[in-house]
Amino acid sequence: MYEGIVQELIDELGRLPGIGPKSAQRIAFHILQTQTFDVSRLAAVLTDVRAKVRFCEVCGNVSESAQCAVCRDPRRDPASICVVEEAKDVVAIERTREFKGLYHVLGGALSPIDGIGPDDLRVKELMTRLADGTVTEVIIATDPNLEGEATATYLSRLLSPMDLVVTRLASGLPVGGDLEYADEVTLGRAFEGRRTIQ
Repeated sequence: MYEGIVQELIDELGRLPGIGPKSAQRIAFHILQTQTFDVSRLAAVLTDVRAKVRFCEVCGNVSESAQCAVCRDPRRDPASICVVEEAKDVVAIERTREFKGLYHVLGGALSPIDGIGPDDLRVKELMTRLADGTVTEVIIATDPNLEGEATATYLSRLLSPMDLVVTRLASGLPVGGDLEYADEVTLGRAFEGRRTIQ
């Protein structure tokens, strides 16, 4: 334990996801010991992110305007929607350059243990997007873990009465992994080998 503001900095850094106590301490001391580290620039960027970044009104991706760059792009195929858990998953899929359709960000995955049900996700918004008949294929690209599989199963059952092709990313992604950590080749192969959910 350090005194005062140094411990406060370590504690605040430790509240970030993926940053444990030792990492928080290393980052704090890097900030303290590196004279060239521009703390005011970091603070300004954090303030700007809070003030300017919002979620796309169409798909839920992060954006600085009402619609994200993907939704505004007229070259994207409106007949295909890829459903992902988080906005970071959009970036992972875009890196593959395999998918040319649109996205729908759920904002998480079903997790009864954590109290996250369908009403806590952007499922209603997805159903609204599918109502006009433009979309012919829904690709479910949730994480290949327990919550992601539960979400995929729920969505496939919900979408089965509709006149849609519902597919799920193929194997190639490790079970229990996250899309954001998959390399481009693995994710690209998984995208190419997606299968219809029965």
